[in-house]
Amino acid sequence: MASGAPVVQTFDVCRDFPVGSETVHAVRDVSLTINRGEFVALIGRSGSGKTTLLNIIAGLDKPTRGRVEIDGQDITTYSEKQLTALRRHQIGFVFQSFGLLPLLSAAENVEIALRIAGAGLRERRRRSAELMELVGLAGRASHRPYELSGGEQQRVAIARSLANNPDIILADEPTGELDSSTAVSIFQLLRRLVDDQGMTIITTTHDRTVMELVPRVEEMGDGRMLGLEESELLAYTTREERSKFASVLPLDVQEEVAANVAHEPAVRHVVRHRELPTLDTPESTDPDAWKAPTGEGDRGAPATTGTAASESGSEESKVARPEEASISKGDADPDASPRPDFEPPLEIERPRWARNKD
Repeated sequence: MASGAPVVQTFDVCRDFPVGSETVHAVRDVSLTINRGEFVALIGRSGSGKTTLLNIIAGLDKPTRGRVEIDGQDITTYSEKQLTALRRHQIGFVFQSFGLLPLLSAAENVEIALRIAGAGLRERRRRSAELMELVGLAGRASHRPYELSGGEQQRVAIARSLANNPDIILADEPTGELDSSTAVSIFQLLRRLVDDQGMTIITTTHDRTVMELVPRVEEMGDGRMLGLEESELLAYTTREERSKFASVLPLDVQEEVAANVAHEPAVRHVVRHRELPTLDTPESTDPDAWKAPTGEGDRGAPATTGTAASESGSEESKVARPEEASISKGDADPDASPRPDFEPPLEIERPRWARNKD
């Protein structure tokens, strides 16, 4: 198949689930075209239909309406035997929870995909060793999953998905259970597969770094594929500074993120149809002052500046907030210990089996 040709296409795909007397529309009229060699991230809030769409593309679920084409073939008409052959030879799946067999070693977990496909022992050993080297785990091939870190287990899962040289990799939250530093290494491995081997990768993600680095991001909401003017999750995710508790990204990744933000269309990082609150916006002390954005300011009213702002806020600033009144200096007991900034959780009774050990 020529590079750049459509490899995955969905046409008005819908998936409905009956729940009691109601119907849940998990996916609604989704039309999507993904070309060979593309790396696409599907983003959206939980319940937006990302995983359902991924399962439909993989042939693990059938749409209620519409059709899905893989390499020009309508897979919605396939029998279960044909779908099994499709997943065995053309599609690799990476699960969020790894899905490794605990009694098998890392190399054996990779081999099992080859054994199901009918490869001989010598070919299985050769291919497994090759893939373990590719994902940087040649020295850990004999270890079982519980002896590996989360990032290592995910790399074994990626190696297993590559065992039969698939054209398409479908990854459902591949970095969802990993720390930010390990997530970056997994993402870089996936992108290397796209660049070096021309694979097509479709991933669902909530990971900010993946959103910022993947060349193409598609957002879903309420089962629909959102247009550029409706998309806002990426803007909300990237508008704030990174958490101080997150791992520091490698320097090359930081530079690439900065370059993407600088050169990509502003609409990808800023929601144009509604202004977003900024960190330098003066906060009102009036708890009733919050109003929905109207375009005039982040708080729904024209922002006051200079002397006017200081005069209007001078009287309000003298009034203590309700939560501050109980711990103000005048009322505080000098002999009392300082009040903690948080309320400790209520003590939870230990289960019976744990109490018996005491």
